[in-house]
Amino acid sequence: MTVVTLTLAGRASAQDSTRAKVDSLAEALRRAQARLEALEQKVGDATENGVHTRSGTRMEITGRVVLQAFGNSGRVNNVDDPQFARADVSGPERGGGMSMRQSLLAFRVTSPDVAGAQFAGDLATDFYGGQQPSSGGRTFPLIRLRTAKALLRWMHSELMVGQEVPLIAQLNPVSVAASGTPLFATAGNLWLWLPQARLTLGGFKPNTMAIQFAVLAPTSGDPANAFDTDLDAAERSSRPFVETRLRLRWEMSERPGEIGCGAHVGWVRGDSARSEAVACDLLAPWSIFELRAEAFTGQALRGLGGGGIGQSLTTIGDPVVGVGGWAQLNVNPSPIWGFGGGCGLDDPDDVDLAPTARLRNVSCAGHFITHPSGPLLMGFEARRIVTTYSSGRFGVDHLNVFFGFEF
Repeated sequence: MTVVTLTLAGRASAQDSTRAKVDSLAEALRRAQARLEALEQKVGDATENGVHTRSGTRMEITGRVVLQAFGNSGRVNNVDDPQFARADVSGPERGGGMSMRQSLLAFRVTSPDVAGAQFAGDLATDFYGGQQPSSGGRTFPLIRLRTAKALLRWMHSELMVGQEVPLIAQLNPVSVAASGTPLFATAGNLWLWLPQARLTLGGFKPNTMAIQFAVLAPTSGDPANAFDTDLDAAERSSRPFVETRLRLRWEMSERPGEIGCGAHVGWVRGDSARSEAVACDLLAPWSIFELRAEAFTGQALRGLGGGGIGQSLTTIGDPVVGVGGWAQLNVNPSPIWGFGGGCGLDDPDDVDLAPTARLRNVSCAGHFITHPSGPLLMGFEARRIVTTYSSGRFGVDHLNVFFGFEF
């Protein structure tokens, strides 16, 4: 009798334990369901309260607010984002300051079906457009349009209309300290954002080729004066710049791998002076590494963003001929921090250049960037620029420390 009683008690205890576990699991499931419903409600609220466009397209706003502290060991063309050293003073002019004019603001709209194609449009601005004469100077920078484009992509073709980098030079080095004017400008980087129409045929799958064509706004690259709306030398030719490029993409993910080569032709002074170039570029990601590089040879390329160290014609009116290029290796061991470095070179032909002309420009830079928590951004960039004139070589060191946030 005692044995039977103990057995029944043991079974009852086991059943109670099993029932407790079942009840505990049910309670856990109820809590999980409640959390899921709360999350769905938050997502629904965010969707309901999000930004809506009149056309019904999806819209995303992004930007970067950044404070930069900079210093230069000598005279440069632009103190907070220098491209070359100046030789117009007898001795070095050291100095430093702070600026926020490389802060960015952009938006992007997308739609899955427009004219039977996927549609994407974007517009990017910054505050690098100079400043009005005032006691504040660079403290009150003017907003500036950087890029703006509409893109339609079908299964085997793509049409882009807007303002973008030249077709033959689509890469820029990674840099927070040089976003107003991209890093290595006038030192091998052709970058100037120009109005254009661009057609791409093929190449939207891994390991496929594409051919591209572009018609770009003609520009001589001459500095514009206040309220200057007159035609420049290239616009007087009444002919657009024309470019074509052949590319190979072997990776289509968020880190695309691509190599391409292209040709450019334009007119900067009627038929007597043509702007011409052949350029190649490479974007190669591998593990935590990424290699970016471009190279060109050509003439009268100031209108593409500083080719010939910003010089287009010689003293007798002939095109300035030269070669240039840049390369940068970036390392990203972690999603929250990375570093990299590279160099650029622009070497125009010295024949018939003015006595005060820039004969050679070399720029090297290294950076460290980190996102320590959430949207926070901080880091630094060190740059060494050596510009050669007929009177000698002038070197400048530039240091830029930055802190801000991205959204």
